Amino acid sequence: MKVIQSSKNPVVKQWKKLLTKKGRDQSLTYIVEGFHLVEEALKQHDTVLELIVIEGVELPNKWNLDGVELIQVSEEAGKVLADTETTQGVFAVCRQKETTSIDESKTFLLLDGLQDPGNIGTIIRTAEAAGIDAVILGKGTVDLYNPKVLRSAQGSHFHLPIIKGDLSDIIRDLKEKGVPVYGTALENGEEYTSVTPEESYALIVGNEGNGMSQEILMQTDQNLYIPIYGKSESLNVAIAAGILLYYFKNGQ
Repeated sequence: MKVIQSSKNPVVKQWKKLLTKKGRDQSLTYIVEGFHLVEEALKQHDTVLELIVIEGVELPNKWNLDGVELIQVSEEAGKVLADTETTQGVFAVCRQKETTSIDESKTFLLLDGLQDPGNIGTIIRTAEAAGIDAVILGKGTVDLYNPKVLRSAQGSHFHLPIIKGDLSDIIRDLKEKGVPVYGTALENGEEYTSVTPEESYALIVGNEGNGMSQEILMQTDQNLYIPIYGKSESLNVAIAAGILLYYFKNGQ
């Protein structure tokens, strides 16, 4: 087992770059932190390249580490990699494996310019739980491999096809296949319960502050809204997505 003591070690500096989008894009790798996410990563074939553990932290005996390089680091070096206030002391460097084809999918969730990593991770986790076939991240949406997105998704990105793409092109392709496309907006919108869910559909949620872009809104077949009964102006986008996803799932 390799041992690294200094936080200034070149290898540690390279790992630290994975906390930035530029570093992830250049290396086509990313880093996950914590026992749960590392365990989920280890379950995926040919995904974990390096397993990093802070000295004194014990790894579960059940973990299969065949083919994985195990590296022990000092507490000082481990703190450099941590994206949490109190780290569990275990990290994994993973290979990016983005899905390029969603031809076999029937249900889709499209994210239009979402900026809050916690919201995106929660939406991905909820979409996977609700049985969505694929999630599509449009332009302006925070990177899938952002540490806060990964932490909020709790490993759901391993179990769900997720792609990045131009939503206008994707919507056009979906409509050509006969998939109804639903936006989320008050503008020309109908209450979501007025829709009878079909076997195949695409649902779009938009930016936390500005909602869906006008360009994308103009391409939808129908726009939906969730009524507000209290004094709040709107729902959190992750909560709204959860309500709509389960409505569409349970109504099929």
